[in-house]
Amino acid sequence: MISLAHAQTAAASSDPTGGLMQFLPLILMFVVLWFLMVRPQMKKAKEHKALLAALQKGDEVVTQGGIVGRITKVGENYIGLEVAEGTEIIVQKPAVGIVLPKGTLKTL
Repeated sequence: MISLAHAQTAAASSDPTGGLMQFLPLILMFVVLWFLMVRPQMKKAKEHKALLAALQKGDEVVTQGGIVGRITKVGENYIGLEVAEGTEIIVQKPAVGIVLPKGTLKTL
């Protein structure tokens, strides 16, 4: 009886690719998830960080909340945003979503 059990386990462990083939679909799912979700998100975050680093006085921007204005002051973490004649608000730099082309505010 013991010899039969030993023979069965020896036959089952003789397949060297059995363990790898079981994990192949799981590994493939992680690779697909990386290329479809994680990588584009990292690329977008890198582009946004470059956009924030390039902000300068006079740029016309739209915040993520939809406020449109011209940058009057640029600090380490905050920017001054003129939203109307004589009306300036302070917003956090990461709140800037888009930098508009020059002269866009005049057409609004």
